[in-house]
Amino acid sequence: MAWSWLCALLVLSQVSAISLPIQNRQDADARNGLKCKCYEGERCWPSVGEWKALNASVDGQLQRVLPLAVSCYNTFEGVATYNADKCAAATAGFSSQAYVGNDPVYAMNPLYTNDTCLPTTNPSASCTQGYLSDYAIVATKERHIAAGVKFARKNNIRLTIRNTGHDFMGRSSAYGGLTINTHRFKDVAFTAKYKGPGGYKGSAVTVGAGIQVGELYKLAFEQSPKVTVVGGECATVGFAGGYIQGGGHGPLATLHGMAADQALSFNVVTAEGDIVKANADENKDLFWALRGGGPATFGVVTSVTVKTFPEVPSAGTILDINSTHTTDPAVFWKGVEAFHAQANHFVDNGMFVYYVILSGSLHVQPLYGPNMNSEKLLKVLKPLFDDLKAKGVPYSTSTKEFPTFYELYMDIFEPEGAGSDQLTGGRFMHRDDIAANNSGIMEAYKTALSPSPEFPFGIVVGHIVGPGYGAPSVDDAVHPLWRKATSFSITSLFPTAANWKAAKKVQTEVVTKALDEAAPKGGAYVNECDLGQPDWQNQFWGSNYPRLLKTRQKWDPEGIFYAETTVGTEKWAEFGEPPRLCKKN
Repeated sequence: MAWSWLCALLVLSQVSAISLPIQNRQDADARNGLKCKCYEGERCWPSVGEWKALNASVDGQLQRVLPLAVSCYNTFEGVATYNADKCAAATAGFSSQAYVGNDPVYAMNPLYTNDTCLPTTNPSASCTQGYLSDYAIVATKERHIAAGVKFARKNNIRLTIRNTGHDFMGRSSAYGGLTINTHRFKDVAFTAKYKGPGGYKGSAVTVGAGIQVGELYKLAFEQSPKVTVVGGECATVGFAGGYIQGGGHGPLATLHGMAADQALSFNVVTAEGDIVKANADENKDLFWALRGGGPATFGVVTSVTVKTFPEVPSAGTILDINSTHTTDPAVFWKGVEAFHAQANHFVDNGMFVYYVILSGSLHVQPLYGPNMNSEKLLKVLKPLFDDLKAKGVPYSTSTKEFPTFYELYMDIFEPEGAGSDQLTGGRFMHRDDIAANNSGIMEAYKTALSPSPEFPFGIVVGHIVGPGYGAPSVDDAVHPLWRKATSFSITSLFPTAANWKAAKKVQTEVVTKALDEAAPKGGAYVNECDLGQPDWQNQFWGSNYPRLLKTRQKWDPEGIFYAETTVGTEKWAEFGEPPRLCKKN
């Protein structure tokens, strides 16, 4: 978002302009045994001169954060801000993941910004900072990141790492403090023969932190010979950031394993502000942890080198069961149950499946078969179609084949939007749970779609994916039970800022509980989860958690990096309104 038209008025000039009951707040913190980060208006906050010095050290890349739609309002913090053209652009772009991704701090899920300063046709309405950072460094060099980390560490300022804003749980959004944006790190370099540590000699690619999955798929397809990577289903996901650090599933994850399994080396800025490498030879413990140990936890990744794979012929089928086929709920759920019962079979054939369940609608797009043509894919799908027919479930379907995965991806996979308030949960399911209790999983899905009178509408976004098919055993931080998983479901409720707290209670105590009980042998996925997930350490990482905690304590003992329910954050939490990050003494 262009902001230069306001910078002279807002950047660095109002740092000391806020008057707050600082002493009362700090005394209350001390009484409650809290040690909080420093926030604007407090005596510990850096001076104007210190912020100017930081700006100079990062080559002028420090910005005062402005809400994305500030141009739709007459004033912001006492300054005239309305601009009809910019407001029209923000309004149109608010639902676009690409547009939001280019903003320094804004999230594709605005719930975690407290729905602040949304696009409006009423310019007289109030626009506030909400739960956004005060400043952002739009970094273009590793030393910019290092300078920001050191500044935050020295001044006890909350630090947030943000790339694309593709973040269901709001971990890249935070009230107050400083955001480091890595979205401008766009370098990509392919090699036909990797010569780095670890013994791997095949083809590889080094990817800057700002590269998104869709960009990487395209660049890989343009190589000669064509290659591909294990990336996400959504094109706007930042490949090298939280995606791969959390594990990273996607269309090719059944065939090759999780994205984290493919990592060969990382470039990282540490909590000390040092720029280091992490691979099989250097900083081995950090290398292990970055492959699945959680986002924004161990350092700021500026680039990652991963394996690439030859392109493969691909086929995909679209399947629908909805009100055009049946309005009988019993028939509909027979169809959903028959479909999901095939998850183990699909994974055993190397497939990936993406589907969405709404009330009365199952939309599967696609059932993807790598290394398959249409004939082979339909043969694998025959048990599903036979079962649907035997149960009297009407459906519609179509199948296509393509020379490569990339061509299938561009044709069949559907784009996603931004701008809606969502509260998510999720669970990956062990193949034994599907074999023994698929009907119970269906009951959990029904609960997720309508969990309470206050929240009668939900959604299930499903992925049939089994990383253990292509990578049955990998020494990285990914939860070991992922190797036995064949299905992963994301659930979402759609609250507003006003009933957000009530929705969180329903999400955890009703929806998450139902999924956990239906699939007890599975686990939860740190990148797409319920932040209230009970026993999250075990659910996210299983037996890997003690080793991860030890690594975190070594590389970031002071807690410079923070993302909710990630390794080593047990004593940290947000308190008050607006939420301030504090640690129990």
